[in-house]
Amino acid sequence: MTVIPYKHATDGKKSQVARMFNNIAPRYDLLNHLLSMGIDKIWRRKVIQILRQSPCPRVLDVATGTGDMAIAIHRRLKVSVTGLDLSEQMLNVARQKVARRQLTDVTLVQGDSEGLPFDSSSFDAVTVAFGVRNFENLEQGLREMKRVLVPGGRMLVLEFSKPSVFPVKQLFRFYSSTILPFLGGLISKDRAAYDYLPQSVEQFPEGEDFMAVLSVVGMEQIRQYRLSFGIATIYFSVNPVQ
Repeated sequence: MTVIPYKHATDGKKSQVARMFNNIAPRYDLLNHLLSMGIDKIWRRKVIQILRQSPCPRVLDVATGTGDMAIAIHRRLKVSVTGLDLSEQMLNVARQKVARRQLTDVTLVQGDSEGLPFDSSSFDAVTVAFGVRNFENLEQGLREMKRVLVPGGRMLVLEFSKPSVFPVKQLFRFYSSTILPFLGGLISKDRAAYDYLPQSVEQFPEGEDFMAVLSVVGMEQIRQYRLSFGIATIYFSVNPVQ
């Protein structure tokens, strides 16, 4: 069963996700850093450390949201970054950040991750942080990310996962199912958005299951890096050289 933000709505997941992020965009950064206690910044730095291991002059950040990953990649690696997101309001926040920092090599594009508006083999690396579980069609989104990668290009997916170690498992479940929806709903005024978050994490095919999906769409050299006792995972894969 597909998890959707607004259970009584009749439109599909994609349009609901766009509406959800448009609704919470003004408070998204505040809540993101507050509810993660800043750990999300450490996870993003780990993604960048992996990217740094090979040249990647052109990077696409899918589901870029308010642009944190795209901006961090550009500032740390000094490369050209394109950020794409479905939500125009999230991109408006990202544009303000880019303008304040006077970043000339970060481009922001509104678009659908399952139908990327770029030519094949346009990017040396593709990243997505906490976005793939929001895809309406996971395989299609991953195939599109693979399509726009050059042969030998790298895909890095940072996503929440479910810790299995006591007591982290129990604490994470309580936090994500009780505290996070309450605080998120209180501050954002959209309780459904923060009820959706733990439900989408619960349904997401993490670990070996997600690695199997990456293999199905044709990626190679697939491996995972578990972070913070399994609260999040980085999935690394390479587009085969033809």
